[in-house]
Amino acid sequence: MGKVLVLNASYEPLNITTWRRAVVLLLKGKAEQLEYQKAELRTRFPIPTVIRLRYYVRVPYKEIPLTRRNILERDNHTCQYCYYKGDSLTLDHVNPRSRGGGDSWENLVAACVRCNVKKGSRTPDEASMPLLSKPRRPYSSLYFEIARSIRSGHHQEWQKYTIGI
Repeated sequence: MGKVLVLNASYEPLNITTWRRAVVLLLKGKAEQLEYQKAELRTRFPIPTVIRLRYYVRVPYKEIPLTRRNILERDNHTCQYCYYKGDSLTLDHVNPRSRGGGDSWENLVAACVRCNVKKGSRTPDEASMPLLSKPRRPYSSLYFEIARSIRSGHHQEWQKYTIGI
């Protein structure tokens, strides 16, 4: 049946839950249904795909760790110079370490071995290798799961409730 995107009262994504949990929240009156599938559980009760809580829930800010896996996920496992998708991706410093570039979300991108060697210790402008997208810090860890679901085509209706995906 699928997963359900749960939005806060302010329409910001909170988490992804099962359709069963979403139905319980709807029946208890704690949430309202915004999007749904054509299939029905019972007569005139369609299966939800997006629900919004009726009350605001404060969520503590949790910083996403800067890891190789998270950078590859952010860049959709694609070389940011040549669109190569594959297993042999490396991390490239946009501003090379030899020129004072450090490890940060804004300075690391996924790159294939060929492009990483070709760029060397130069900036993308000096190497005439423009980036496909400007590297930035993801909004939340939920961002990765939502992005994966939208890209796969399973939950296109989630697109209008997310920013920057």
